[in-house]
Amino acid sequence: MIGAKTRDDLRRAYRLMRARFGHQNWWPGETPFEVCVGAILTQNTAWTNVERAITRLKNARVLQPETLFTLPEKQLARLIRPAGYFNVKARRLRAFLRVLVEEYGGDLKKLFAGPTAAVRRRLLAIHGIGPETADSLLLYAGGHPSFVIDAYTKRIFERHGWSGNNRKRPLPNRTNRGAGYDELKSLCETALNQKTGAARLDYWQDYHAQLVNIGKHFCRPRQPLCDRCPLQSLLPPSRR
Repeated sequence: MIGAKTRDDLRRAYRLMRARFGHQNWWPGETPFEVCVGAILTQNTAWTNVERAITRLKNARVLQPETLFTLPEKQLARLIRPAGYFNVKARRLRAFLRVLVEEYGGDLKKLFAGPTAAVRRRLLAIHGIGPETADSLLLYAGGHPSFVIDAYTKRIFERHGWSGNNRKRPLPNRTNRGAGYDELKSLCETALNQKTGAARLDYWQDYHAQLVNIGKHFCRPRQPLCDRCPLQSLLPPSRR
């Protein structure tokens, strides 16, 4: 059960972040399919590396579902090499493409059709797609309201005491599987439910993008810059 203070803090946090950074118009990607590829490639790497890999796919003129799926795995791995773990990611990308092309005719609208929970289960059944990646696909490519939890979110929430039930100890050190992920996802979707339809989708997309900015620029793993952070006023008194 989420407390009123946590709910109010989370809603105020968005206003503070939006005032500092403006609307982010995020996720980076020219098409929903490019967003999907980026979401899979960004696992365990910086986005700049993903951009380099996607540029290589574009230059090779293979950034379409059917064309990408017909590439031999070794050739695909060479093209996405800048994204790191390229052999593993080539297998994961091909697993996604196999489902998209063979079961849905390469049509993302068909893949994402149906209730959000059902589509999420469909994505999680694909090899290499965990909760964070599935929610990124749903929220940014599929038009489904499914809040994304990442390492930035977890760190920010723990430092602000928003991790649920006013727990004194931090959540388990897991951000992409298990109860920690699901608990934070449920907390966000419950607290940030004041909008509906397209407005909610945009709200959740931008909220996640704002948290990424906070995590990258202020709420660092070591030596966080709390005194410069737009969320400083929401920190527990002992951390200000």
